[in-house]
Amino acid sequence: MRFTESLLNDSVEIHVVEGVPVKVFGIVKTIVVCFRYRNKIGLSVAIEGLQEALPQRKAIAGEIARQAEQGGVATVIRPCLEALTANG
Repeated sequence: MRFTESLLNDSVEIHVVEGVPVKVFGIVKTIVVCFRYRNKIGLSVAIEGLQEALPQRKAIAGEIARQAEQGGVATVIRPCLEALTANG
């Protein structure tokens, strides 16, 4: 998968695995990337990630919306976010 320089470097976390620093995307960025490549990995995978992250408070809807705007998938994520965050 290809990313622009700004998308590639945004929301990168560094974790140390067996003494080696490894760069990984944060949870919010991972969810947005799943929606971006939903045709390759499946929309159900992206929605499941969103459903898992929000109730566990591992991600905030506003941050997901901001990342989605930057990643060009805001129109795809917005209905899912609204459905999952609606008080009802």
